[in-house]
Amino acid sequence: MAWRCSGSTNEALVTNLTRASILKTPRVIDAFRRVDRAYYVVDASEAYRDAPSYLGHVLSPWVKRYYGATISAPHMHAHAVENLEPFLKPGANVLDVGSGSGYLCGLFHSLVQPGGTVLGIDHLPELVTLARHNLARDPSAAAALCPDETSPVSEGNQEGGRTMQVITADGRNGAPKGQFMSELLLPAFLKLSSIRYASSTKRCYCSPLTFGDESARPPYTQLASPGRMFIPVGDFSQNIWQVDKDADGQVTKHRLFGVSYVPLTDAESQYADAR
Repeated sequence: MAWRCSGSTNEALVTNLTRASILKTPRVIDAFRRVDRAYYVVDASEAYRDAPSYLGHVLSPWVKRYYGATISAPHMHAHAVENLEPFLKPGANVLDVGSGSGYLCGLFHSLVQPGGTVLGIDHLPELVTLARHNLARDPSAAAALCPDETSPVSEGNQEGGRTMQVITADGRNGAPKGQFMSELLLPAFLKLSSIRYASSTKRCYCSPLTFGDESARPPYTQLASPGRMFIPVGDFSQNIWQVDKDADGQVTKHRLFGVSYVPLTDAESQYADAR
């Protein structure tokens, strides 16, 4: 029913996602109401359309520059936030790899306050600039955003602190400088070959509990105990996987559903796909 969830306003979009039982949890529904998607799209006419939309800059009324990236359809963001909600409690630390428009950073921040922090990472500086611009004009997020990429994130319990940051970095190995996070979200599908070994990691698709060497390196090592990662995985056939680390540090993963995402890649390859 996801394709039927489009609305003419943010409230209508949220209502339709709720009626379709995609948005279910009251606090998640409230977050989607507070964070208006209109601040995060290039084309205002697509703000409440339940479909992905290209990200980029408007150079003139007739020319737009895209960067091989999209803001996911609202129903996909709803699935992601609902899945992570048990760990998106006040005081939690969230890492959003491939933060794109900044929309999910805004939603996450709404859910982990008071006391939580959000770090968004993208490897294209143009997309980081775009996300920071979007968050700065969103009344629900602006006051929490660090003024520039070099500013440290404040302690989550510091009154009036800047508890949200978006930076330019290669997030394929998780957060830079060994920052530990209680959530990981990667909204660009992970070609397992880009983690370490193409052949061996592809075999992990058939064995949900097999990680091999990968569980001993970021981003798995940066996931708190307990914590959860929501990650699209695959090359041609893609699926969302839920990766959980329990209180004892044991990592398990479960395949949830099929998807179609842009690839998690290096900046040079993404620039090559830009138009």
